[in-house]
Amino acid sequence: ICRLGGTATNFAAMSGRNTRMAQWLDYRVRVTISDARMLVGTFMAFDKYMNVVLADCEEFRKIKSKGRKDDEKEVKRTLGFVVLRGETIVSLMAEAPPPSGPKKPDIQPGPGRGQVAGRGMPAAPLSSAPAGLAGPVRGVGGPAAIQRSEE
Repeated sequence: ICRLGGTATNFAAMSGRNTRMAQWLDYRVRVTISDARMLVGTFMAFDKYMNVVLADCEEFRKIKSKGRKDDEKEVKRTLGFVVLRGETIVSLMAEAPPPSGPKKPDIQPGPGRGQVAGRGMPAAPLSSAPAGLAGPVRGVGGPAAIQRSEE
């Protein structure tokens, strides 16, 4: 996926085709899918298969009335967070640019030091292997004593 968690990947490393898609990240987009539904949401991410992630997504369907053929009613349904398979996408159009609200200030790291969390065992230098893992034990895993004495 090109982008998750609010940070974009290195665009210089992506091919020209992907950078064309990356310019629409955070835009409000309208996606038409193969069954004629339209989905409107915030374009969050995509991948090489053109799978698309939309946030705050709404679905719009046109339903034909049974009485009249030319009368169509549009039904709206709120979906939320949606992952669309690229194979089903027919078109993707930008509806609105990303919100231009005040940018969040970068959070500075606090005092302290990063330390690896252990797995329940104290971190000791590996000068000798733990008991039971030092190597082969006499009488275990080799030929039986009777077989060795015949040679």
